[in-house]
Amino acid sequence: MIRKKITGIQQIGIGVEDVHQAWVWYRRHFGMDIGVFEDEAIAELMLHYTDGQKRKRHAALALNMQSGGGFEIWQHKGKKPEKTNFEILLGDIGILAAKVKSQHPDKAFKYMESEQLNLLGKLEKSPDSKEHYFLKDPYDNIFQIVENDYVFEETNSVTGGIYGALIGVRDLEKSLIVYQDILEYDQIVYDETGVFDDFAGLPGGDKKVRRVLLKHSADRSGGFAPLLGPSQIELVQLINEEGREIYKNRIWGDLGFIHICFDTMGMDLLREEVKSKGFPFTVDSSNSFDMGEAAGHFAYISDPDGTPIEFVETHKVPIVKKLGLNINLKKRNPNKSLPNWMIRTLRWKRVKN
Repeated sequence: MIRKKITGIQQIGIGVEDVHQAWVWYRRHFGMDIGVFEDEAIAELMLHYTDGQKRKRHAALALNMQSGGGFEIWQHKGKKPEKTNFEILLGDIGILAAKVKSQHPDKAFKYMESEQLNLLGKLEKSPDSKEHYFLKDPYDNIFQIVENDYVFEETNSVTGGIYGALIGVRDLEKSLIVYQDILEYDQIVYDETGVFDDFAGLPGGDKKVRRVLLKHSADRSGGFAPLLGPSQIELVQLINEEGREIYKNRIWGDLGFIHICFDTMGMDLLREEVKSKGFPFTVDSSNSFDMGEAAGHFAYISDPDGTPIEFVETHKVPIVKKLGLNINLKKRNPNKSLPNWMIRTLRWKRVKN
């Protein structure tokens, strides 16, 4: 039986000024060296998030075989991408930080310290006693390296891929309708209010906030779930004040974290569900889209604060273009994950610095 299914976080979109320069940095420091696709085209369907104008863009999707979601590294081609005119603080509205998984955050911290990266504070423990720390990349994006021992395949990288996101919201209860219900993060790991030592290194980390960490109570299955692995979403709401909108007066694709994307099955059922819950599709590619040699069905909703959330039902992933080899998911049983040997063929798409 086909039903709506969230199989994991597929990627987080990162708006940058230069795709290739940024990807070199992300390969070196985060092991994001599997090039799923790279494509230059006009984003014709994203009018809801681009002030009604079609925008030319260059995008590359990179993964880490250790497990986790990818980075969709995204660059405007028809305009100069704009940055915020203020420093983003804890509690501002939108994606504040991308969570990246690591088996050994202490080793990752020492490596990044030796590389003289911009570490924000020291190794800390969150309220669930997991080790983590924050750093800022050369493009002013904040990443949270979070302890998680799930591994699909061992690599030389000190981190895996995307594990989730830290998201600023105005009203946690309203936001839970999207993140807890629609996205199926149905288990609350903690729900605490205060000033937190483990946020001290962040800009605005001395502010009083309510923070809620969510995860799935059931393991994910279907498609690429074995590679994407478990994930978490942490929502943060300021107490006694309201944060600023990170993308106010800017558009999707400008500098920063532009969206969070979920690998999804049963898009027709999802369309009806989100509409009935008050969060209708803002973008819908309908049957299929092409991104170079990759293909699928994508759609977006906005959370209560306007943060874009993407859903992608993957139909085809190219492996060896010259030989016409690809992974075709359209006719597969949506309740069964791809076999590990098939997922491991993505290694053939490794990009070296």
